[in-house]
Amino acid sequence: MSTVEAPAKARAKIKERTLRRDNWRVYPITTLVIFTAWVVYATIRAFWGAAFFVPEYHYLTPFYSPCLNEICNDVTLNGHTADAAEFGTFLPAETRGWIPFAAVSLPFLLLFRLTCYYYRKAYYRSYWASPPACAVAEPHKKYTGERRFPLIGQNLHRYFWMAAVVISLINTYDVIRAFRGSDGGFGVGLGSIILLVNVILLWGYTLSCHSCRHIVGGRLKHFSKHPVRYWMWQQVSRMNERHGQYALITLGSLVVADFYVMLVASGTISDLRFIN
Repeated sequence: MSTVEAPAKARAKIKERTLRRDNWRVYPITTLVIFTAWVVYATIRAFWGAAFFVPEYHYLTPFYSPCLNEICNDVTLNGHTADAAEFGTFLPAETRGWIPFAAVSLPFLLLFRLTCYYYRKAYYRSYWASPPACAVAEPHKKYTGERRFPLIGQNLHRYFWMAAVVISLINTYDVIRAFRGSDGGFGVGLGSIILLVNVILLWGYTLSCHSCRHIVGGRLKHFSKHPVRYWMWQQVSRMNERHGQYALITLGSLVVADFYVMLVASGTISDLRFIN
């Protein structure tokens, strides 16, 4: 004869905030420091309005792409003049310092990262402590999830991903232009390689996105009837396993690419040339 146990009347009451004995505060604190430092650096550089382009080799920092200010029309450095505004301009020169030169692309890139699943986990834990770690009680009394404004906007992530794809194509075009020599022909410098590595990592982050995985292989009932899409879904799924790593690595690669272009564009250092 079997017996049925009565369900518990309430959850077990634990006075401690958590029973974890490891140092679970390391992740949120480290993330807070890294993210804050990156935001400060990126904000300063985005509004700087100078040292963003090397006309001799056509190095354009990704923080200023596409460059839409009138200042981008003719940039001169060391006797070389070139046009950094590949897609036209609509921002007057007087807006320098309070409107970023890449005013169209930066908001979409920011929203793409803010709505990313891995970034949500990072800043929910580090800035909002909601929760600060797994198996740790959060300090908030109420939890509404992402069902109300403004967090309901997280559901727009797939559309921001589409914008990020377009911007990544523009960044790729910038890299192709960066393989240029001082005589106008083909050339390779350290800046070319840094910009190339950065855009490869950016594509890795963009294509490994959950939204990309869904667009490639979602809503299919029979993979056997769609072998091409199934193969693409497999490749994106493999990349998706490292999506979180790409999310963090690209923060570093963006800073390295921008900082190097800034040093060369300001005349602080000269570009290390390998070919032409």
